[in-house]
Amino acid sequence: MPTVIDRQAILNALRPVQDPELRRSLVEMNMIRNVEIKDGAVKFTLVLTTPACPLREMIVDDCKKAIRALGAIQNIEVTVTAETPQQKPLPGKQGVPGIKNILAVSSGKGGVGKSTVAVNLAVALAQTGALVGLMDADIYGPNAPLMLGLQGMQTTVKKGPEGDILEPLYNYGVKLVSMGFLIDADQPVVWRGPMLNGIVRNFLYQAAWGELDYLIVDMPPGTGDVQLTMAQAVPMAGAIIVTTPQAVALLDARRGLKMFQQLKVPVLGLVENMSYFIPADRPDQKYAIFGEGGTQKAATELGVPLLGQIPLEIPVREGGDRGIPIVISEPDSLTALAFRALAGRVAGLVSVAALG
Repeated sequence: MPTVIDRQAILNALRPVQDPELRRSLVEMNMIRNVEIKDGAVKFTLVLTTPACPLREMIVDDCKKAIRALGAIQNIEVTVTAETPQQKPLPGKQGVPGIKNILAVSSGKGGVGKSTVAVNLAVALAQTGALVGLMDADIYGPNAPLMLGLQGMQTTVKKGPEGDILEPLYNYGVKLVSMGFLIDADQPVVWRGPMLNGIVRNFLYQAAWGELDYLIVDMPPGTGDVQLTMAQAVPMAGAIIVTTPQAVALLDARRGLKMFQQLKVPVLGLVENMSYFIPADRPDQKYAIFGEGGTQKAATELGVPLLGQIPLEIPVREGGDRGIPIVISEPDSLTALAFRALAGRVAGLVSVAALG
């Protein structure tokens, strides 16, 4: 007797297909929805755990292969969407309403390109369709407005029932809150710890973030008051440690990583920035001007992943100075491709942690 091709038959065929990162059945996780069969054609919706899923096409192909094995299927139409899971709550920490996942981008020392990574990661996530915010927590050196093309603008402060509400500015699909919107360009911030604690909490709880899949927090370098405030105030989905391959940067990166571990913040891994230099006139050449191999060795020793290796190209600097991140200005460059791969890797790890 021929197999009856109905909704249950389709679900049974798809049941062995797993999310490659979560290693769980798509059907059992309710990632297969709205199954329709008509005139030998099958339609259904595939609901991924992040719009930035790097394995999207592979999952779709696995689904189609499983359905074709039933036979008598003339056409398969898959609509792909995403529902980003919420990070797990932690006792004693107050989440930010509407924000599903908070990610810290940090470094042990300055000058390693932490803000460049934070900005391009945020924009790359937004390009996938995710709802993304960027909180510039580098209070003493707020550079995110310049890098996102919002330099010189000021945020709107509205009166609310619980105090002043900051309205984030918006560009390239990313909402941004920064000290740079509240002070003049040349004005220094000369504050002690308690004032830093206050402004960080204001940025978290008194900004009109709305609904966000990811809030990327561009941390100041080092292991100081802002890091402590963030770790104590909110549940964080994870921290990303940015370093260059040279020994001095790695030494400080290790300290920064250990700090987050002591504060019970999950460390997603290391990002090696400026891995190698690609000259504009010789794009086939790579120069490891800061050394090579050190970050991978450190990641192995520390038991965390090396999330990505980001090249150094002149358009990275040019884009930062002009307010056009390289994932926008040079989308096909090796650096932009590396940032998009990083975004997919980070999003996947966050989903695994939330659903694990």
